[in-house]
Amino acid sequence: MARTKAEKIELPLDQILQGDCIELMNSLPEKSIDVIFADPPYNMQLGGDLHRPDNSKVDAVTDHWDQFDSFDAYDKFTADWLMAAQRILKDNGTIWVIGSYHNIFRVGAKLQDLGYWILNDVIWRKSNPMPNFKGTRFTNAHETMIWAGKSDKARRYTFNYNAMKALNGDVQMRSDWTLPICNGNERVRVDGQKGHSTQKPEALLHRVILSSTNQGDIILDPFFGSGTTGAVAKRLDRRFIGLERETKYVELATNRIKNIEPLDDSALKVTPAKRQEPRVAFGTLVERGMLKPGTKLYGPNKRHAATVRTDGTLAVKDHTGSIHQVGAHVQNAPSCNGWTYWHVENGNQMVPIDAFRQKIRSEMAAN
Repeated sequence: MARTKAEKIELPLDQILQGDCIELMNSLPEKSIDVIFADPPYNMQLGGDLHRPDNSKVDAVTDHWDQFDSFDAYDKFTADWLMAAQRILKDNGTIWVIGSYHNIFRVGAKLQDLGYWILNDVIWRKSNPMPNFKGTRFTNAHETMIWAGKSDKARRYTFNYNAMKALNGDVQMRSDWTLPICNGNERVRVDGQKGHSTQKPEALLHRVILSSTNQGDIILDPFFGSGTTGAVAKRLDRRFIGLERETKYVELATNRIKNIEPLDDSALKVTPAKRQEPRVAFGTLVERGMLKPGTKLYGPNKRHAATVRTDGTLAVKDHTGSIHQVGAHVQNAPSCNGWTYWHVENGNQMVPIDAFRQKIRSEMAAN
């Protein structure tokens, strides 16, 4: 049987490709990438040098790759690379784009024009921002990341909700992230100078990658720069493809990434999302004899009791139904998670029935 065009092209995994990002993305197979992280030129339109109060010059972004002749030119560039990115994203893939007030609104409009479906805008609040030395504006203390699905039909994209909650002290993670800018030993330097003017902190990419990818997923960065995406991807056992036009940055990122040690597999496991865990019916516990028909289940403090029936339902004196339905009924509540509400007596302990479900899930994972 003849192979498809996509099958004939081998992905250049864990490599940095030098050249124009649009041309390089167009050379890759359609629907082959899980996640894209893009840190495009900001088109900052700086009107001259910046100086501190002591008259020392600020090392700002004045690189040629951040300069465009007009907003129209920038918008065309943005639309072209976003179309190329959309083609290579899997149907359940997502894209992250980071920017400042100079460009992020224009990028967001193009994303929507092209049919991407915006999932979140995440504010990276810098805990140590550069001051506004002229004192003419508020200190610019944040950047915005747009997280979007390939289209409005994307429903099964990866979001490791429970891992993010665990990372945030067991509290649901919000869309405002307070993290420091890249500094200290993490800052890549060449001859004592910044290796790249807009190097992003690894903590930021750690959160992005951990939240929206799984081990072995392929992450593409079309503006690879100093290689932060590749460094974090390698450490977290993800595959990466970096696209970069500038020779000096290709060399910088290559040297940086080769010194990264991947984490041990045991350290890479994260709290799985509920929807990723295999479904176990309460009746399975009855079938396997973990809970025999006639067993009494109790709510907290034994305030309510119910009897297990042979078909995996529960019965109280005036109601029968699933563990969830009966739990809601006895509490006169609109809903109930029966797995955590109902307990079985084991000696002097009350054991949640969810412990039996997790035992079955462990057995399923082992097989």
